Amino acid sequence: MNIKDQYILGIETSCDETAVAIVKNGTEIISNVVASQIESHKRFGGVVPEIASRHHVEQMTIVLEEAFTKAKMTIDDIDAVAVTEGPGLVGALLIGVNTAKALAFANSKPLIGVHHIAGHIYANQLEKEFSFPLLALVVSGGHTELILMKDHGSFEIIGETRDDAAGEAYDKVARTLQLPYPGGPFIDKLAQEGKETIDFPRAWLEQDSYDFSFSGLKSAVINKLHNAEQRNEVLEKEDIAASFQASVIDVLVTKTLKAAIAYDVKQVIVAGGVAANKGLRKELEAKFVASPIELLIPPLYLCTDNAAMIAAAGTVAYNQGHRAAWDLNANPSLSLEKYSLRTKYEN
Repeated sequence: MNIKDQYILGIETSCDETAVAIVKNGTEIISNVVASQIESHKRFGGVVPEIASRHHVEQMTIVLEEAFTKAKMTIDDIDAVAVTEGPGLVGALLIGVNTAKALAFANSKPLIGVHHIAGHIYANQLEKEFSFPLLALVVSGGHTELILMKDHGSFEIIGETRDDAAGEAYDKVARTLQLPYPGGPFIDKLAQEGKETIDFPRAWLEQDSYDFSFSGLKSAVINKLHNAEQRNEVLEKEDIAASFQASVIDVLVTKTLKAAIAYDVKQVIVAGGVAANKGLRKELEAKFVASPIELLIPPLYLCTDNAAMIAAAGTVAYNQGHRAAWDLNANPSLSLEKYSLRTKYEN
């Protein structure tokens, strides 16, 4: 008996990338198109929500058509339309949600709402099948979390940031070092050239806590730079970057390994934009190389925001019976634990 292949169209507009992808059976990318807005936001040192929304409006049709052209497919070949409903910038999310609703309604296709972080997690399944239970380390500009998954669509947050996310700390330190936006890649590059000459603090918090805190570290770096400036001391940017990054990575890797052992997981997967960090990838690989726990880190193009990850998560949701109603709306503060891929919506 031949099983029909499934083709899910994914749409992602949660921040400053306009992305559309088509994924086959949740694991094979047929097309994956991303229009970045970095050049537009660079001069402001961060994402300007209104500008992001305007660019999404300008790019959406173009990106959508390119995704279908590269896949050599039409909307008739699509089984369902999946879209990021949250979290993210409300104006940006609305562009994607309304595009998805229009496509699905006009072509009588099922509509699926996807949580952005669930998408980042399922980017890993585009490379390899999941083995449960697994632990996901999510590290991005707005999120730093340890998420336990006992099955598809089951998300339990066992650790999260109490203040700044890791990516946010990177961007703020980069701004103080007068590095271009986005700052994370530039700090990572400088860190490879510098030495850990400064003992910046590590926030371990309570003994049994898997939570994170990077606000104190960020403040320590900024204070170190300001004090040096007042004393006319010269600090090498490379050494500042290396020392800062060593502190972040030490906490992330140590807590991830500790949680992975405590929860007896089969896999540890890394997700989010900071998963592209060379220092983090290298340290995780070193720590898990002798471990029976399998480590999955997605390729660089799947670390940053893209629509293939939304289509991959959307495939799981589709097969679990998830259907969004036509009143689906952008939800900028959508909770991952409250969101469930198992939830069935009535059309």
